[in-house]
Amino acid sequence: MLTPAFRFAPSPNGRLHLGHAYSALLNAAEAERVGGRFLVRIEDIDTTRCTPELAKACLEDLAWLSLAWEEPVRFQSRHLVEYRAALAKLDALGLLYACTCTRREIAETADPARRDAEGQVLYPGTCREAGHSRDAPHALRLDMQRACALLNAPLTFTELGEGEVIADPAAWGDVILARRDIGTSYHIAVVVDDALQGISHVVRGRDLFAATAIHRLLQHLLGLPVPLYRHHALIGDETGRKLSKTAGDRSLASLREAGVTPEEIRRELGF
Repeated sequence: MLTPAFRFAPSPNGRLHLGHAYSALLNAAEAERVGGRFLVRIEDIDTTRCTPELAKACLEDLAWLSLAWEEPVRFQSRHLVEYRAALAKLDALGLLYACTCTRREIAETADPARRDAEGQVLYPGTCREAGHSRDAPHALRLDMQRACALLNAPLTFTELGEGEVIADPAAWGDVILARRDIGTSYHIAVVVDDALQGISHVVRGRDLFAATAIHRLLQHLLGLPVPLYRHHALIGDETGRKLSKTAGDRSLASLREAGVTPEEIRRELGF
């Protein structure tokens, strides 16, 4: 039997806050509880927002919390060739097409009443039949209808504490699997990495629950193993709003500078 493996996978596009600390501590605690492995992965494929300095700061914040993880840390930016190989497999199945639409063009042509699980308007499929050349800048979208036609049974996943959940990737429409600027996407990178790293338990925030449908579809299409899932509640501020890097919520670094100790943070978060 394979050793259980858990991972905390931050994106270094800002400093970590209490919500990140909770997720990291929970993954480490669960790994220890079952005698498993705890890994840290730096999800830095977005090179326009992620920086080496912020990646270094993420690891420093986790070490300050007295967390220990397996080395080496996996940096996604160093493994783009593996994500492109996965995309090539999907392309060989005839499931990808080039999309040259801008956000403005999509907003002008999409039906505002049709939205995905995150509330964004669904892509109207403008480029699906256009057969655009891939010489010009483009994104690669998944032809969701063709992809779902390859399923021989409903997709499901196990949500720990809730049981079997039916996944509905079609609700997301033709998602982008390779951004025009970086040549890949979070969805591709995360399923490839979880498989390569032997992740048995994906423990992450509830805000990613709906996206699991996309990940289950990609796992099926690429022949990848299916981990168990647990989507934990999000840490909010005093008003209940989810903590956010972009909103300027207090970082672990600022708490440390204010004299807060790792022990105090652990107690506050229930660890």
